[in-house]
Amino acid sequence: MLRLRSETKTRSLPLAVLYPVHVRKLLRAAASIAQRVRKINMKVYKLCLLGFGNVGRALARLLIEKREEMRAQFRIEWKVTGVASRRAGWLVAADGFDDEELTTGEFVSRVSVSPSNVSEWLAAADCDVLFETTSLEPLTGEPAVAHARAALSTGAHVVTANKGTIVHAYRELSELARSRGRRFMFEATVADCLPVFSLFRETLPTARLQAFSGVLNSTTTLILEEIAAGRTFDEGVRRAQELGVTETDPTHDVDGWDAAVKVCALSNVLMGAQLKLEDVRREGIRGLRDEDVRAAHAAGHPYKLIARARLSEDGSVAASVRPEQLAPEDPFASINGTTLALNFELDVLHGLHLAAHQPNLRSTAYGLLADFINAVKDEARSEPA
Repeated sequence: MLRLRSETKTRSLPLAVLYPVHVRKLLRAAASIAQRVRKINMKVYKLCLLGFGNVGRALARLLIEKREEMRAQFRIEWKVTGVASRRAGWLVAADGFDDEELTTGEFVSRVSVSPSNVSEWLAAADCDVLFETTSLEPLTGEPAVAHARAALSTGAHVVTANKGTIVHAYRELSELARSRGRRFMFEATVADCLPVFSLFRETLPTARLQAFSGVLNSTTTLILEEIAAGRTFDEGVRRAQELGVTETDPTHDVDGWDAAVKVCALSNVLMGAQLKLEDVRREGIRGLRDEDVRAAHAAGHPYKLIARARLSEDGSVAASVRPEQLAPEDPFASINGTTLALNFELDVLHGLHLAAHQPNLRSTAYGLLADFINAVKDEARSEPA
């Protein structure tokens, strides 16, 4: 019994007491080698960034910031081998662009012959994951749809913030992704990093969405706030542009196109609808008179651009986007700044309210980053250690 107690105590002694110096050095060396072997065996995902505006730059910074956490928690390693934009063209670096290039946006392509189209670029960069963050074209979704199609066809995962891909090609791109064993991810398309699609996909199985409403466009909220405070419509647009939240063409925001596209995206994915933009009754904020906006705000009944959709008994979906004057007790009445909010009515839960308080470009970038991790984490963990 005395010998057993002695062994128990010995096992709890520090390494320095149990082993001489030369043995401790060997153990540390072995641990270091094991760590290097694990890193060598870790798959390095080759990322392509298509669109390098405000969101693309924020994503690059966040990828760098979260690199060690991604490596430690999910065994995900990455390098950016392709960057493309209207200004820069189709850039490729097989060994990966360095952090300084990604943070400054000053890139040097590493190929003698530059690609001339998206397919050539994806092939030259040997793309594993495409991040598609080009500007919205609401009527056709192009060229974002073509970009996503090309990437999936080559065997790459696609992560997009472009909601046009969901409105105009959700079923096609989802089926193409399944047929190639890839993922088509789009959490950042509707409400920055607010987990809408993943919430239904992962945590609400068999729940039927019957209706939803929301404040889905922060540019119009900011404009209406500026007008209510005595400033002008144009000053509101400038404030939204300074915050980096407007579409490339602000008319897409103020005329309700952005919110209408988001209504279609939510309805098509979560309700199984096949809404097109022309199916959404759309009215922007341009027709509101400044004096009416100020009077409504002073009376505690502010205007907000509200998006709505409801599933009918016959399976059709009625959808609208229009400015509404809200009662003080309405949960959307207090929404301000860049805050986005959604309320869902389910067959099993009458009210489910989600809000992203004052999201910014970093929030949108996180939605893309989370999609990337969720797309590859299982295959990354399955790599031999």
